[in-house]
Amino acid sequence: MTASLPPIVQTPFPAVPAVPSPVRFPAGWLLDHASAPIQYRTLVDIVRPASGVPERFSGLPYAYRPALLLALLQKADGSWGQSMLGVPSARSDRFEGVGTINAVRRLLEYGWGIDSPPLVRARRLLFRLLAEDNDPAYLFDFAKARGDEDLARRGRGILREAAAAALAQAGYEGDPRLRGAARRIVDRMSNYLRSPVAQKPWVRVGNKQVLAAEAAPPSIYALTMLAHMPLFRTEHHEALDRLYRHLTQPMPRQESTQLCGNKLVPQPHLVLGDLLPHRNAVDADVPMALTWLELMARLGFLRRNENWTKLFDRFLDDRDREGVWHPHKGTATPRSSNPFVWPSFPLEEHAEGEERWTDVTFRLGLIARLAGRPIEPL
Repeated sequence: MTASLPPIVQTPFPAVPAVPSPVRFPAGWLLDHASAPIQYRTLVDIVRPASGVPERFSGLPYAYRPALLLALLQKADGSWGQSMLGVPSARSDRFEGVGTINAVRRLLEYGWGIDSPPLVRARRLLFRLLAEDNDPAYLFDFAKARGDEDLARRGRGILREAAAAALAQAGYEGDPRLRGAARRIVDRMSNYLRSPVAQKPWVRVGNKQVLAAEAAPPSIYALTMLAHMPLFRTEHHEALDRLYRHLTQPMPRQESTQLCGNKLVPQPHLVLGDLLPHRNAVDADVPMALTWLELMARLGFLRRNENWTKLFDRFLDDRDREGVWHPHKGTATPRSSNPFVWPSFPLEEHAEGEERWTDVTFRLGLIARLAGRPIEPL
C-alpha cells in the first residue's frame, strides 16, 4: 500500500508594502525666494544632488545676518547668559532673552556646523549639563530651586534632557557621554511606560488631579534627542515601540502638573499623548503641527500612523501648482507662541511677499524626505 503524501499547504506571499507616492518639491522656487539657510538646507537635506552641493552655497548659512547676530550675543564662557531654555519674547529686540540650548539649536537649524566657533564654545557647557552637575550655579533657569532638593533635582533633569537634545541634533550620537545619558533617559522612560503607574498616573491633591511624583512620561526634549539618534534607536526598539503606543493615545484632559516633593509644579515639557489628533489642532498652531510631524518622521513613527499621514497629506494638498504651500484659510503667515517651536520656526527673517511661505514649504519637503517619500525637485 502506497503511503499518502501530506497535503500541499500553499503559503501566501507576504503583502508587498505600498510604494509611497512621490512629493513634488519646489527647490527652484525656494532657491529664488527663501533665506540663505533655507536655500542651503534645501540642497543639503532634501534635494541632495549626486554631484554634491555647489561650493557657492556652502557659506550661505554663515553670511545670514540673523545667524551672525545670534552668534555675536554669545559670551566668552560659551553661554548666552543666565538662561538655557529661554526664548525671546514677541516684543524683544532680535534675540534678547534667548537661552543657550535654544541658541545652539537655532544655529544648527540655520545650517551652522558643529565645528563653527560658537558651537565649539557651547559644547563644553552642554556636556557639563549632561552630567547633571550638582553645582548650584548650573541650575540656570531653575536657580530659584536652590535649597529645595526635590525642585533642584527636577531642574537638573530637565536641563540634562534638553542638553542631550541639542547635542544629538549637533551630531554627537557616537559620543559615549551622550549615549550614556540617553540610555539613562530611555531606561527611566521605558520603566515608567511598562509600569502600572503609566496606566493610572494621576493622583488627587486637594481638588486637583495631578501627575504622581513617580510618573516619568517622555519629554519633548527626550523625543528630540531620540529623533536625532537613529543608531541608538535601533538598539532600543522595544522601548521605541512602547513610546509609539504612548504617543498615539488620547491626550488627557488634565493639565500637565506634577507633585514634586510637597509642591505642585507645571510640567509643560512632558508629552502625555497625541499632540496632533485632528485637523483643528493643525489649524490652531501650524508651526507646532509641523514640529510634531517632523519629530514623528525622524522617529520613524509618521508612516506607521494613518492619522498623522493624512494630516501631512492635507498640508501637501494646500500647495499650489508650483508646489508652494499657502494657508488653508486666510493669508496670514503662520505664527506660534509655543516655546518648543522657536529653535526651528521661522528661519525666515521677513514675513513679506513670497517669503511668507518659504518656511512651511521647506519643512514639508524635509518631512517628506525624512518619512521616506521620493522627492521630485521642481
